[in-house]
Amino acid sequence: MVSVRDLSRDYGTGAQRVSALAGVSFDLDRGTFTAVMGPSGSGKSTLLQCVAGLDRPTSGGVTVDGVELGTLDETAMTVFRRDHIGFVFQAFNLITSLTAAQNVALPARLAGRRADAAGLARALGAVGLTDRAGHRPSELSGGQQQRVAVARAMFNEPAVLFADEPTGALDAGSSRQMLDLLRAMVDDRGQTVLMVTHDPVAAATADQVLFLADGRLAGRMPATGPGAIAARMTTVEMAS
Repeated sequence: MVSVRDLSRDYGTGAQRVSALAGVSFDLDRGTFTAVMGPSGSGKSTLLQCVAGLDRPTSGGVTVDGVELGTLDETAMTVFRRDHIGFVFQAFNLITSLTAAQNVALPARLAGRRADAAGLARALGAVGLTDRAGHRPSELSGGQQQRVAVARAMFNEPAVLFADEPTGALDAGSSRQMLDLLRAMVDDRGQTVLMVTHDPVAAATADQVLFLADGRLAGRMPATGPGAIAARMTTVEMAS
C-alpha cells in the first residue's frame, strides 16, 4: 500500500541547510496499523507530511496505492490526496461555523461534489456520532471533535489514513476511544493507518512501531506492551 525509498528532506541552503530526513525506507502492507516514534526533532512529522503528499521530499520516492507521488504536479497531487489519502491532525481543524455533518462532508463540497447522504450517515455512525450530526464543534467534547475529524478523513474511503498525534489534545478516556476507533478501522475495514505519536500506550495499539532518530530509521519492532516500547524508545533517545 505504501512504499518509501531513500526519502530525504532538507531545509535551507549552504551553511543553513538542515536535514530533517536522511534516506528513510520502509513498506506498509494494506490493512496494517503502524506507529512512528522518535525524539523531538527526529523528523516524525516531516516524514508523515512527505508520505501523505503534503510536502515534497528533496530526494527519494514515495508510492501510495500504486502511484508514485513524485510524478504528480500540484493539481494532480491535490486531487490524489482528496481521493486517496485521509489526514487527522492533533488540532482537529474543524470549521467552527459548520455542524459535525457539514464538517465531514466538507472535502466533497470543496471538490464540487454533492455529499452522499447515506455515506455521510455511515461515516458518522462509524465514529459513534449519529446523534451529534447537527452539533457544532463548540457543542462537542474534544474527543467528539477528533472523531468528527476521523469521519471527515474517512468519508472518501481513502487508501491510507495518516494521523499526526491524534490523541495529543485528548484526555485519557478520549484517547483510549480514539485508539480503539483506529484499531477497529484496521481490523474491521482493512484500513491502512500510519500514526505519529510520542506515547508508548498509543503506539502499543499498532501492529508495528518505526523509530526515527536524527532523520533516519533507527529500528522497528512489533507493537507489544507500552513498557517494551518505552524501553526501546529510551535506547533510541540515548543513541541519538
